[in-house]
Amino acid sequence: MYRVCFVCTGNICRSPMAESVFRARVAEAGLDGLVEVDSAGTGGWHEGDGADPRTVTVLKAAGYEQNHLARQFRASWFARLDLVIALDAGHLRDLRALAPTPEDAAKVRLLRSYDPAATAAEADVPDPYYGSLDGFEQCLELVEAASTGLLDAVREAVKEHSA
Repeated sequence: MYRVCFVCTGNICRSPMAESVFRARVAEAGLDGLVEVDSAGTGGWHEGDGADPRTVTVLKAAGYEQNHLARQFRASWFARLDLVIALDAGHLRDLRALAPTPEDAAKVRLLRSYDPAATAAEADVPDPYYGSLDGFEQCLELVEAASTGLLDAVREAVKEHSA
């Protein structure tokens, strides 16, 4: 099993959205028996809470399913994960600092690095939490745009992983 975990700050907006979108992409590609997808937050403020209602609204409107409870990322998880996807540069920095080994730190990547249209200045998925529904819709667009490239990378890794 190849394991991917999406990480944002509180695990109620961006990372559950990325988890839902990517889980759908994995299923569409016929990889759902080979790839496990989940999410977490760098902080534990929302542990046990469902996704933000605006996240749920945007995902449902786009046809994505979600069943989410927030949780905090733990350093011990690196041992079982193959890829840790940070939603912005702050998460990337925090996760790499949390990694117990250089090999674990190398598992951490920015989501938008998988979007060929994203420039270095546009590497982050902006946090929509303090804004309107438009920010959540933009978040979904950015997640979807990066998901194709991420799926390609994971598909290749699964081939190598099972070889």
